Amino acid sequence: MDKFRGVDYYNIEDLLTDEERMSRDMTRQFVDEQVMPIIKEHFRNGTFPRHLIPVMGAQGLFGSNLKGYGCAGISNIAYGLNMQELERGDSGIRSCASVQGALVMYPIYTFGNETQKTHWLPKLVTGEAIGCFGLTEPDHGSDPENMTTTAKKVAGGFALNGTKRWITNGTIADIAIVWAKLDGVIRGFLIEKGTTGFSAPEMHDKWSMRASITSELILENCLIPEANILPKTDGLKSALMCLTQARYGIAWGVIGSAKTCYQKALDYAKSCIRFNKPIASFQLIQDKLVNMLQEITKAELLALRLGQLKDTGEMKHTQVSLAKRNNVAAALDIARTARGILGANGITDEYPIGRHIANLETVITYEGTHEIHTLIIGRDITGISALE
Repeated sequence: MDKFRGVDYYNIEDLLTDEERMSRDMTRQFVDEQVMPIIKEHFRNGTFPRHLIPVMGAQGLFGSNLKGYGCAGISNIAYGLNMQELERGDSGIRSCASVQGALVMYPIYTFGNETQKTHWLPKLVTGEAIGCFGLTEPDHGSDPENMTTTAKKVAGGFALNGTKRWITNGTIADIAIVWAKLDGVIRGFLIEKGTTGFSAPEMHDKWSMRASITSELILENCLIPEANILPKTDGLKSALMCLTQARYGIAWGVIGSAKTCYQKALDYAKSCIRFNKPIASFQLIQDKLVNMLQEITKAELLALRLGQLKDTGEMKHTQVSLAKRNNVAAALDIARTARGILGANGITDEYPIGRHIANLETVITYEGTHEIHTLIIGRDITGISALE
């Protein structure tokens, strides 16, 4: 198997620190050596390669942009580059790391008390424990404010009732961050595996994100101790802060999918002979390849600047929405274009392009649909909400 050579038309490599390049290269090697050889079979079989979890933990890929509690504390640019490499392997692998770091470790880190942090974060960073994030409901995907999951104060703790759906890592999770309304206010709760009244059945029959575990979380008078509320959560804004972290990683991650599709299409076009010459010599094919490279380069520059803003504490959630919206749509277009260049070969899993197309159809929907991000940015620039 050929090692990934990288795509960098604007010499972005020169703008990275030695530490960022080293972190990226370690993750690139991990993907080349341990993800690429197995991911096709896992996608075929609809299974997640669970044996990679401790390896990812050992490489510091969980919550790596957090500091303390065993976390690596790398820059947000280095974190983004790692997400890019993981998604070059498969969106399901990146999703596992994104959920663990941005949607489980981040809320405990940000909204938890010291007892919760010291108990969970060291386990989550190594992969000894796996977590999931329960916000989305069957009837309230893009409208979490109207969630129907409730928490009621009872003797010694809380009773939770409701259902969450499309939950990455849910079935294998040791801890679930579940959002529910307590006296009408959305709060975050820690629900441990094995808790009475809690179950997490896996969802099957997916044609997208097949190498990822997707689950329901079912809460039937689920009783948790009072110590398991995240004390600093206060309304939907707390959950949305977590989503901002995940969306940031996605904006970087999908560039990896785009790059591998572009590279496969470029190599194929140079080697595929039609009419006695490589199809790369045809004007229409060159137009497609140039457009793909152009959009990759734009996405890279957008992500890099976003990472700089995040590292200096100046990033706004609306800027993350712009990057997620642009980069995912661009990656999906690039993957579809690459499929076209490969012709009929593009629909076989001898090449990873069809798998990336299928996965990106999910990525453009989760963590805020393309349309929701459009309205978030629209509200920001006009001052008028189209959601009300």
